[in-house]
Amino acid sequence: MAKSKVLLSITGFNPQRWQELLAAGRDVVLAPERPDDPSIGYAVVWKQPPGVLSRLPNLKAIFSVGAGVDHILADRTVPDVPIVRVVADNLTQYMTEYVVWRVLDHHRSGSAYRAQQKRKVWRELPQRPAQDVTVGIMGLGTLGRASAAALRSLGFRVNGWSRRAGPVEGVETFAGEAGLNAFLNATDILVVLLPLTEATRGIIDYALLKQLRRRNGLGGSVLINAGRGRLQKDDDILRALDDGTLKEATLDVFEVEPLPKTSGLWTHRQVFVTPHGAATSDPNHLVAPMLSQMDAHDGGAPLKDLVDRASGY
Repeated sequence: MAKSKVLLSITGFNPQRWQELLAAGRDVVLAPERPDDPSIGYAVVWKQPPGVLSRLPNLKAIFSVGAGVDHILADRTVPDVPIVRVVADNLTQYMTEYVVWRVLDHHRSGSAYRAQQKRKVWRELPQRPAQDVTVGIMGLGTLGRASAAALRSLGFRVNGWSRRAGPVEGVETFAGEAGLNAFLNATDILVVLLPLTEATRGIIDYALLKQLRRRNGLGGSVLINAGRGRLQKDDDILRALDDGTLKEATLDVFEVEPLPKTSGLWTHRQVFVTPHGAATSDPNHLVAPMLSQMDAHDGGAPLKDLVDRASGY
């Protein structure tokens, strides 16, 4: 029996390599022949045009090419079929590298040394042992747990917060609204890896940042957001930096992307900006598992790494 086609619907980057690799196992189309195209069985998407999936009668599953799925669920016409999250070792590795890099840079006074270099100042700054610093990770999924393990291996104390309680080896965990303030009060460097849901939209605001521990060996609290841009309120972060609530911030994601050239975050001396590149989805690693899942599902096997629509991740 012929395999059903794959609809590849991605915006924001070049689909060519995704198309080439998917075509090794399936016929691939970039748009349905008609809105109710019966030949399409699977969709691989990133920020797909609204409505493009709504009328496909034989659609079996939707695969996201990025870690987030809010771009799929934002389209209220998406049919009630399984949505598969991307889970790949290299994506986890990329994010872990990014988190460790940025935590270490803040911990080892990276911005201060860069400022000294510009002024040709030769002065050693105080060093702190990692065990004197607590990193708090918001979001204890695959990415959060891997980052926590890497930071613990370097000696940092690690706390974790998520919507639902769950043990993580070597990490003091907090959960829900009841545990949020206690988690923040015990955190020096806040790492945000949450999914974007209605419950988490705008959660990184001024009131939350005020709860971080400011009296610490770092000389103030630090924010690292490598999750989703709409988790944060950009203006609140600027306010917190300007009044000393935050010492520094690393931001990979923003409310509006690309970050507008008029944003004060670009030029703020206490902000390190990266262009949503903490963990780039690589088709060379992600397409083969997608094709394997499609083939297995056609043979009757259940899909893995499914999104819980009720929770939004």
